[in-house]
Parts: sequence; C-alpha cells; structure tokens
Amino acid sequence: MTRTKSIGSAMLLAAVAVASAQGVNPNNLTNTDESKVKPYTLPELLKTADGKPVKDAKTWISKRRPEIVSLFETQQYGRAPGRPKDESFEVFEKEGTAFNGKAIRRQVMIHVDKDPAAPQIQLVEYLPAKAKGPSPMLLSISFTAPSNMIDDSGIKVGTIWDAKTKTRIPADQGRKFGKIDVETFLDAGIGVSTFYYGDLDPDYLGGLQQGIRARYLKPGQIEPAADEWGSISAWAWGMSRVMDYLETDKAVDAKQVAVHGVSRLGKTTMWAGAHDQRFAAVIASCSGEGGAALSRRDYGERIEDLVSPRRYPYQFAINYQKYASDVTKLPVDAHMLVALVAPRPLLLQTGSTDTWSDPKGEFEAEVAAGPVYTLLGKQPLGTTQWPAPNQAIFHDLAYYMHDGGHGMVPDDWKVYVEFLKQHFKIVE
Repeated sequence: MTRTKSIGSAMLLAAVAVASAQGVNPNNLTNTDESKVKPYTLPELLKTADGKPVKDAKTWISKRRPEIVSLFETQQYGRAPGRPKDESFEVFEKEGTAFNGKAIRRQVMIHVDKDPAAPQIQLVEYLPAKAKGPSPMLLSISFTAPSNMIDDSGIKVGTIWDAKTKTRIPADQGRKFGKIDVETFLDAGIGVSTFYYGDLDPDYLGGLQQGIRARYLKPGQIEPAADEWGSISAWAWGMSRVMDYLETDKAVDAKQVAVHGVSRLGKTTMWAGAHDQRFAAVIASCSGEGGAALSRRDYGERIEDLVSPRRYPYQFAINYQKYASDVTKLPVDAHMLVALVAPRPLLLQTGSTDTWSDPKGEFEAEVAAGPVYTLLGKQPLGTTQWPAPNQAIFHDLAYYMHDGGHGMVPDDWKVYVEFLKQHFKIVE
C-alpha cells in the first residue's frame, strides 16, 4: 500500500492497510492494472423485482428502495434488530468546557440493555459554545476510544479490545490512529461526536461471543443465521443508537447529523446512512470493496478477499460468501448502496494511490447512481470524467480524491467542513 508523505500526522490507518493485504491467495492475485478491467454489467437500479420501470419518486420510495434495502440486509451486511426496548442514556458530563472555551463537552454512556455486563457505547460530544441555536453534528465512528482520537485531557480514558489476548485494555496502551480535527468543525458552527466501534463488536475472528450480536442469538444458536448481521451491520446499528441519543439533546439539530467513517468504517458509514434515513448526510472515506466501490469492476480488493476464512468473514452476513467465486450472481452492487442514500448528500473521499480500495470504482458507482438523485430532484455528479486528485465535486453526490493513499490526510477534514457547509444550515 502506498502511503502519502504526510503519514506522520495523517489519519492514514496504516495498520488497517497492512492487515488488508494478509490472507490473500497469492496464486489468484488482485488486479490493479486498469487495462485489464473487463466490461461489466450492473444490476438494474430503476427496475423493480417484477421487471417494471421506476419512473417517479413515489415508486422508488415505496417499492424499489425497500427491495434494495432488503437485498443488502439479507445478502451482504445482514439483518440487524431494531431499537432495543431497554436503551437508556447516562450523561455523566453535561457542561464540560474544551478547546479554550470553544466547545461544550458532553460525555455519555449509551446502554443498550439493562444488563450492566452488556456492551455499552462511550460517546464524547462537542457543541460550539457560541451557537445561538441547535447545532449540526458530525458523528464519526472511530477505530479506538475517544480519548485516543481527540486532543482533550478531559475525556474519560476508555478501553479497547486487544486482538491477541481478546481482552479489553486501557485505550492509552493501544494503537493510535490519528486525531479528529474538532476545532475546524467548531469554527464552522458544527459539532463533533465520536465513539469506538469495538464498544459494539470486536474486530477480529472469534469475537462473536464478546459483542452485541451474541446477545441476540436464539437458544441453541452458535452463530447468526445466514442472513443475520455481521460486525459491519452491528457497528452501523451502534451509530443508530447514538442517533437515538442525539435526538434527545436539544442543543443538537437532529435533522442535520452527518455520519463519517474510514476504511471498514467507511463501509459501516455507507450502510448506516443507507439504512437509517435519519442521518442527513454521509461522508465515507476509502470504503472500497463491500462499500462504495463496484464489485463487478474487477480492480482492487474483491469479495473473495474480504470473506477469506483468515480475514473478515465475520464482518458480513454469511450469505455474502456465496458470491466470492462469482460476483455476477450478487443481486446488488455499490451503485445501489450509493442510491439508497438519496436524496441526502453523499461525499465519497478516496486516495489516488489506494488501488486496493479502487477510487475509480467508487467514482463509477456514484455515476451509476446518478439517475436516482435526478429522479428525486437532486444534483448528481454531472460528469463521467474521473477527476484528478484534489479536484472536488460538491454536488448532492460529491467526490474528492486526495493525492495519496488509504485513509485520510489532515486537509481532508477541511474538505468535509466545506461539503457540510454547502448542505447544512448553520446558525452562528
């Protein structure tokens, strides 16, 4: 994996990129040669399961969209349960100050079960201190605890999973993944919140019994059914539980919450935004295969790579493994996932040298999803020409590719702010 020159300070998930190269069959190498990409045919987007064309927004919303959601649920990510009946919110810090008075800090424990031993989400939330009304919010799901992601000594030190011992350890003893540039959002009148994805489900093979999914197994069931949730669906479910809380905070404009994640958490963010329409905007960074990159475009990571027994089969529904040997049988592709976000704004952020995640394949997915945005009265990309690095397209469908590799570089945060300022109403 090629890295950018700014790797020392960037949120370039190097460890994740290295892990992505493990477990791949050396005799069946991944294609990264554009000249070897063969023509492909995508599943029909604007045609119902019974073959009827979708010609208006009503048919899309009432019939075609639910059909596609069901296919992604059962064949790729897995069906998740609804909102837990015993969910509760423990705000253990309500009016903290941070960033030299720029922010009001809240710290919240989201309980998804009455059992204190059940997984719980430690959320940190920042609100612009000078806001004259409810603030828009960026919800970023992270690879480590908030105390590692934000330069703020007032955050309670969390715990994270250690894959070697399969136990929780203090976050400050674990790997670091860069920092969230909270102040850039605060200066624009936008709040920021984040939590650790492992609070819901561990990210390693054999972690099922330690996460939320084990709590929903039926008697005698040792793993989810073939169409039930994998870890990505569980992490996305956690983002919805955070949204449940944000709807109770009167200082947050719950109609203007954007979701964000990187790499496998970019996939998570795509699914969270597609499935839960309460999220007003989606920003997915380098989500690649299983996210916003077209599977039928034979370039970069493949389904076969994702579901290899040594890699990430637990992240998806078991049904997804059926398509490893023949992607043409998969009834969906990434353009359909992109279309599920419509009419809400979506920014795909990629890296020019991130061949594993196929930045061009993400662009082409957005191009193919454009007719749905047009159908709903929104602005698609408006071009079929793949833009050069650092050339942003900021329509309702948006695309930005930095000059570099997998993940984020510091300037990407500014791009996100600009995107949100164009689509959110901010009271300053």
